[in-house]
Amino acid sequence: MTVYFTEQTGFFRDYSPDRLITQFGSPLYVYNEAILRERCRDMVHLIDYPGFRANFSLKTNSNMEILKIAREEGLHADAMSPGEIYILLKAGFKPEEILFVPNNVSEEEMRYAAEKGILISVDSISQLEMFGRLYPGRRVAVRFNPGKGAGHHEKVVTAGKKTKFGVNPEKLDDIKTVLARYDLTLTGVSQHIGSLFLECGHYLDAAAILLDIAAQFETIEYVDFGGGFGIPYYKQESQPRLDIKKLGSGLTGMINEWVRSYDAKWHRGSAGNITFATEPGRYVVAESCVLLGTVHAIKSNYDITYIGTDIGFNVLARPVLYDSYHDIELYRNGELVKPIKLKQVTIVGNICESGDILAKDRSLPPVEEGDIIGIMDAGAYGFSMSSNYNNRLRPAEVLLRMDGSVSLIRRRDSFEDLIRNF
Repeated sequence: MTVYFTEQTGFFRDYSPDRLITQFGSPLYVYNEAILRERCRDMVHLIDYPGFRANFSLKTNSNMEILKIAREEGLHADAMSPGEIYILLKAGFKPEEILFVPNNVSEEEMRYAAEKGILISVDSISQLEMFGRLYPGRRVAVRFNPGKGAGHHEKVVTAGKKTKFGVNPEKLDDIKTVLARYDLTLTGVSQHIGSLFLECGHYLDAAAILLDIAAQFETIEYVDFGGGFGIPYYKQESQPRLDIKKLGSGLTGMINEWVRSYDAKWHRGSAGNITFATEPGRYVVAESCVLLGTVHAIKSNYDITYIGTDIGFNVLARPVLYDSYHDIELYRNGELVKPIKLKQVTIVGNICESGDILAKDRSLPPVEEGDIIGIMDAGAYGFSMSSNYNNRLRPAEVLLRMDGSVSLIRRRDSFEDLIRNF
């Protein structure tokens, strides 16, 4: 039996897809506040430890209203660039609530974070050298590569032996040499093994490696296990969810045991004040959004039926970048279309590229011009990766609020926006 996410969750509340498209235009990113808050709370309460925090990863979604909700729910944040820091501060996050985890940044970018009092986790020994030259005697964190990676595509695996990220644990002596040279205090360690894992094992293994590294430094105040927690993109096939209770229980036991051992080793009565963090990434925001678009053309080229929509890869890049899968729903006259019979089709966008494919060889009910399609789980790496390629206009974003109202939280681009910076 096919599971329809929007029907199961009452996603659109009192608004039909047709009504939203008529009011705000097509394509359109639609967020559900109730789902977003539920996922935030999953992460805030993941670990039973007083010094735990979950970080919102701004690269997944940078909408100001989404960020304000995440902060209201108790999330902190991580940032990869000065621009992300700027947006986080504007959204109300305090410097002490932000971890800057840059990759190959300039001195100017490093200064931007450091002079705002934000903890920096450097990604290499050379970047640690740069930090030391700029800020001798200061606190710093280091991102390590535990040698174990995970992710749905090789391009999003961020640890292991074939990735640019982090410092190998074998380089610990070099790290200590640089720390001593510039009188730096290593107060934090971090890592990130990859994006979209649905099994706990690799994450817990990597967490244990990071704790072993942290135990070698007396001055640790912050341990960030990284992310990124997966969500079931194959909902219509009842794909199991990540078992966050199992993950949280495993991390809680590991942390409590490590804190006792660390306190005994270094005789630190303040060991219990160490902050532990995760970067759940897409888990927080992906499922809170459905991307709506309109069918404008249907044709057959040789043996393939193409469904032409206004959702090009300028609007949603994940399928082109990572061959990513998203469940698709079909709406007609405000109603969800359920299959009586199915037809195999390929859904494409309006970009002048052969690779502009949303979904290849999908079985859908017969599609008609004017139908609306819904792309599930579009809240993470959806709008944040969108562009004006082909001089297409980026879509609006709207939020279905807890009180039943709908708010425009980012307006649709205008033609004037295309020349605003010239």
